[in-house]
Amino acid sequence: MIEHTVRSYRSAEALPREEQLAWKLAAVATDPVPVTPEVTEMVINRVIDNAAVAAASLTRRPVSAARDQALAHPAAPGATVFGVPGRFSPEWAAWANGVAVRELDYHDTFLAADYSHPGDNIPPVLAVAQHAGRTGADLVRGIAAGYELQVDLVRGICLHEHKIDHIAHLGPSVAGGLGALLGLDTAVVYQAIGQALHTTTTTRQSRKGEISSWKAYAPAFAGKAAIEAVDRAMRGEGAPSPIYEGEDGFIAWLLSGPEVSYVVPLPGPGEPKRSILDTYTKEHSAEYQSQALIDLARRLGPRIGELGKVERVVIHTSHHTHYVIGSGANDPQKYDPRASRETLDHSIPYIFAVALQDGSWHHEASYAAARAARPDTVELWQKITTVEDPEWTRRYHAPEPAFGGHVEVTLADGTVVTDEIAVADAHPAGARPFAREQYVAKFRTLADGVVAKADQDRFLETVTRLPQLDAAEVRELALPAAIDANLATKGIF
Repeated sequence: MIEHTVRSYRSAEALPREEQLAWKLAAVATDPVPVTPEVTEMVINRVIDNAAVAAASLTRRPVSAARDQALAHPAAPGATVFGVPGRFSPEWAAWANGVAVRELDYHDTFLAADYSHPGDNIPPVLAVAQHAGRTGADLVRGIAAGYELQVDLVRGICLHEHKIDHIAHLGPSVAGGLGALLGLDTAVVYQAIGQALHTTTTTRQSRKGEISSWKAYAPAFAGKAAIEAVDRAMRGEGAPSPIYEGEDGFIAWLLSGPEVSYVVPLPGPGEPKRSILDTYTKEHSAEYQSQALIDLARRLGPRIGELGKVERVVIHTSHHTHYVIGSGANDPQKYDPRASRETLDHSIPYIFAVALQDGSWHHEASYAAARAARPDTVELWQKITTVEDPEWTRRYHAPEPAFGGHVEVTLADGTVVTDEIAVADAHPAGARPFAREQYVAKFRTLADGVVAKADQDRFLETVTRLPQLDAAEVRELALPAAIDANLATKGIF
């Protein structure tokens, strides 16, 4: 990996485009280095993972609305929309599928200087592959490139401290993934990356306060915007330049300003794109920084149940966990039994309380309104707080990061029960790391009752041959479902 220092420049300082971060990202995306077998294997796993969580969300209202919008845009050759027959314009198929993938907050993650869900790259790259008649090998290359760019940006540039939503890294990564998929010139991808960043920079209010369905829509919006950016760039249109380093650009006004430099690591020429191997998926449908703490709560529950009434629970954890999903966010909604599902899955006090009581976590039952309002749960929930612990913040940013915490449970008789966990059980360094068997099991569980067994079998058989698929087979890579395809919502279209 080569570490690239990135800073802002005055307009009077000429910065050749080959020295700009957007060009360097484009050069990595368009480098025709072969995809390694390990990366190919993980790409297949993540396509299965995305299909699993999409299947589980197909009947939810936000997904139905996004799908209804896509259905208004049929196209030929077009791309598939999960759950329904037909072919649709690729940017709208990516939109509908992207919302389905993101709705339950249940797919993969990478955390470093910032947050990300790199699986959000898959719906737009797949949709364009289907529409453009690309092979499975092309699709693997595009997905690997999208993951690489997003992970590398997340390693080097923190958006969260400036209250910028993490889709600002996703727009450029999708544009790069599409460039790799389509075999575009570096100059074209450079312009597309600049446009994608410019149009997908939004605030973090989508993940603050009363969190709405836009949390699921935001990544799909970035994927759709990136497809449109690539389309314009292929037609010869340009982008603001330099987009990251300009005097009125991204770093100067939206990040830390002209006095600060960032270091973004990127593969050198001919170096394989391997960053997907550093990402990890979720066993539980909740924000990633709650994954390890759910596992810890499941472990603690029996011990506490034997010892008596809980007086208080204090979770010592990292800065990010405390301020994003913990009491450090200062969001009263995180303690409100009437809060939206999106809010509850960003409330570690709620999540820890339910996991402690139930000894399990379920993507629907754990968020049910009646479950959130249960009196004993509400009582326990209000007793749970988080504090930032400098040691856990250090471990969060370590080369082998830890995303858990140290928990102290004080009981009515004064007994203090303590335990801690570094990473989730499903993490590559955890107690039960996910492999192909677990990805398939997750798919089977979440697709049950939604996708017919024969269609599940067909999808899994096809996707496991992903690198060998021809264009016709890629076009048939779909997720049929037993849902009502009639329009459930009505808007302009």
